Amino acid sequence: MPAGDFAIRPAEENDLPPLLALYHHLHPDDPEMEPNLSIERFAEMLAHPGMTIFVGVSGETISSTVTLIVIPNLTRGGQPYALVENVVTDARFRQRGHAGALIRHAFEHAWQQGCYKVMLMTGSQDPATLKFYKGCGLVQDKTGFQIRRPVGS
Repeated sequence: MPAGDFAIRPAEENDLPPLLALYHHLHPDDPEMEPNLSIERFAEMLAHPGMTIFVGVSGETISSTVTLIVIPNLTRGGQPYALVENVVTDARFRQRGHAGALIRHAFEHAWQQGCYKVMLMTGSQDPATLKFYKGCGLVQDKTGFQIRRPVGS
């Protein structure tokens, strides 16, 4: 569990610069986004129904983040399901329980919204990362597939 100066809250409009810095830890090779586009995208995300970006704050620093998307559903008796995406902790704050606390917070939020499951996909093959997700209560019992837009399309 994180130390006493750690708090979790939904992201706010002025959190964009520290979030962009955190996402750089997640995908350091991503091209830098044009500033006006990042402002526009972040505003869309904050306003998107069912989407919450949770941030972990250590003192005055946003140290970690996770995005939860709750999706309406026509199966399972109409119970929604949720996706967790963009789990990242600033390298200076790793191994302190921040990401685990955020993920468990996202799970609780999903359960409060009536979700019957929460899904998370990772491209990591690092045994420590996989062990971490299992330690958060996730089970690896499904097969995931994805397709990406072809370059130049």
